[in-house]
Amino acid sequence: MTLDEIEIGKAAIKRAIRDLRKRHLLEEGAHAPAIDALTRPFAAQGLEWKEKAEKLEFELQQCYKAQSRLSEQLVVEVSEGRTSKTLLQEKELSVTTLQNEILQAREEISQLEESLDEKTKALDLLINEHHLLKTQLEDVLLQLKEAKAENKSLIDRWMLEKMKDAEKLNEANAMYEEMVQKLKASGIGGIQHHAQQEADGVIRRIEAGYVEVTEAAIPSTCKLTIHAHEGGCGSIVFQHNSDKLISGGQDRTVKIWDTQTGALNSTLHGCLGSVLDLSVTSDNKYIIAACSSNNLYVWETSGGRIRHTLTGHVNKVCSVDTSRTSSCLVASASLDHTIKIWDLHTGYCTNTIMSSSNCSALSFMDKDTICSGHVDGNLRLWDIRNGKCSSQVAAHPQVTSVCISRTGNFVLTSGKDNVHNLFDVRTLEVCGTFRAGGNKVVSTWGRSCISADESCVAAGSADGLVYVWSRRKNDIPSLLEGHSASVLSCTWSDLGEPLASSDRNGNVFIWT
Repeated sequence: MTLDEIEIGKAAIKRAIRDLRKRHLLEEGAHAPAIDALTRPFAAQGLEWKEKAEKLEFELQQCYKAQSRLSEQLVVEVSEGRTSKTLLQEKELSVTTLQNEILQAREEISQLEESLDEKTKALDLLINEHHLLKTQLEDVLLQLKEAKAENKSLIDRWMLEKMKDAEKLNEANAMYEEMVQKLKASGIGGIQHHAQQEADGVIRRIEAGYVEVTEAAIPSTCKLTIHAHEGGCGSIVFQHNSDKLISGGQDRTVKIWDTQTGALNSTLHGCLGSVLDLSVTSDNKYIIAACSSNNLYVWETSGGRIRHTLTGHVNKVCSVDTSRTSSCLVASASLDHTIKIWDLHTGYCTNTIMSSSNCSALSFMDKDTICSGHVDGNLRLWDIRNGKCSSQVAAHPQVTSVCISRTGNFVLTSGKDNVHNLFDVRTLEVCGTFRAGGNKVVSTWGRSCISADESCVAAGSADGLVYVWSRRKNDIPSLLEGHSASVLSCTWSDLGEPLASSDRNGNVFIWT
């Protein structure tokens, strides 16, 4: 029932009541004379009629009260009707909202079904690709197995050649001993020295790339003192077959010095970090610096121009070396657990070798093999063609330095145990151990070296001394005094002398 209908009903009830009242009054007025006339003869009945009139009037009042109650009920019903109408409208709105949500849900379900179909198709494609890759992996594993077999064959051949060299060395040693005995019997002075030269000559002249070098004498005198760098000098290296010394330091510069006069020949700029290691190509055309900025920098020796910036490592580059047989082949080691092989012609990385332990130092043994010392204390040999570790041996608790002798027959390692071990490359067995009471390796970057004729070993120490051992009497080192700070690095010229050392104050000492 609407509001208008209720109002119309109320108005109709009021009109009906008004009409009844008018009719009652009219009838009462019209019948008044008759009533008067009748009352006179019927006076006796007047009391009875009066009572009836009062009764009727009372009934009329009751009707009015009933009408009022009905009106109130009507108002309540109208209010309840309005409330019901409001609730109905809300329910209709809710139903409309739910219908819209149902439509959206149906659309989402349709989209999800389409997405599911696409994902199913993609999954089928991935399964097919997986089967294909699995087949390819099986082929690669088969090739790897064949390559390992071939590698083992090559190692066996290499070991056979090394054994032949060892036999030749044994023959030379026997010849040496025989000559010593004969010459001792003849009583001629300087016999042992002469016999050693004869025996060494037999071996060295049969090796490839033989170059005559002066036999190294144990240095005893400081020839020059050079303040090379501010903040410390951690890396020094001689140019091949030259007395020109290259130094790198904390001041982000690389300098080339004349060790005869102490003059600075040139300064190379461009490093964005401290120089941690240096190397020179076999033809002396390029200088390579390993830096704390995660990069390697390659300069032209003649003009000092940067040729390449080798990027690829993601942590400090702590070691670098160049091949002795190829002037374009470079190896670098970083604290990101990688060893990278670089081609200087292109400036690109040609191979990346992953290692479980960070490499502290490395050096080329031949064109295809590098030797690396690691934080876990192991000395490892790597074949750079396939990136595989061909051999490893425990050297120290932590290796800090690796130096290959000029002939490639020996590897000198230094460690945090303050011991310097000389390994025979052919067997990877220790053939010499050098230590001293006061000798303490400095930090992780302390670099030791072996002389060109393989007769002496030199290493710096935290007490500012340079310790030099002769292989013939390795228990009694010679001490070189002069540094006022910890000695970080030592290097020997290919010419046999001089010996150079650098310290934390940035000073370089030249010893003869």
